[in-house]
Amino acid sequence: MKRLPDSEIDKKTIRARKHIENIKGFYQHLFAYCLFTPFTIFINYKTYWDYKWFWFSVIGWGIGLAIHAFFVFVHKGPFTSNWEERKIEELMRKEENKWN
Repeated sequence: MKRLPDSEIDKKTIRARKHIENIKGFYQHLFAYCLFTPFTIFINYKTYWDYKWFWFSVIGWGIGLAIHAFFVFVHKGPFTSNWEERKIEELMRKEENKWN
């Protein structure tokens, strides 16, 4: 079995912790949405039920929640942690070449 260097294990641990933080953030966002939605419906019902204004906040926030879910669970685009590592290495190489 191939053993990874300690620095590689550290990088994987950092990425895993960051992903877990992103997942926790999403679930906190979802929890707030689930609390906020019935509250806005109740306020709308008690104030003026003929005009259903609560849909604006529910749909708007729902779109934001869907985008948040997409970036946490699906999207692995150019701005992930791998991109950050590549950019740092690129900048370090440029800095090193500048002094050589």
